[in-house]
Amino acid sequence: MEPMVEVTVGRLGLDGSTNTYVVILQERGGDRILPIWIGQPEAESILLEINQVRKDRPLTHDLCKGLIVGLGAVLQRVNITQVQARTYYAELLLEREGQVFHVDARPSDSIAIALRTGSPVFAAESLLNLPPEDGETESEPPDAIVPEPPHARRTSDMTADELKEYLAGLRPEDFGKFNP
Repeated sequence: MEPMVEVTVGRLGLDGSTNTYVVILQERGGDRILPIWIGQPEAESILLEINQVRKDRPLTHDLCKGLIVGLGAVLQRVNITQVQARTYYAELLLEREGQVFHVDARPSDSIAIALRTGSPVFAAESLLNLPPEDGETESEPPDAIVPEPPHARRTSDMTADELKEYLAGLRPEDFGKFNP
């Protein structure tokens, strides 16, 4: 098996050229990064968890956490294992009663669940890249550090529509340009 490197969510932004969300994973204690293009619902879920916004009812990734815990399992870690035809693959490693289960999953869902359970995320060493040098713009990651919503939006009263409006109000040029 290829060596795995622990990563954390470094940034979440919008790729202005494709109008797609990008989560930038950063090597823990290092400079290498792994950009993964994700869907809007997963971006919103990651953003909600990072900003500790709680909803009245569980969202899909909250439900997944509830199922894992309710079944007496622990999410040991997430492994982002490979990329094929521009599609990234990940797996959840769940432990229950001494037995480890490998569950195929999308990286975006895996990251959202790992954030909720406090579980580490690892990426295959070959997937990590060094960030571009200063002045390089062609493949520069989005500049957006995970956006901090205004204070009023940090409450559980924030609706999905309000979050969409907030995210839609962020201009692509606020994030820089990132080409896949």
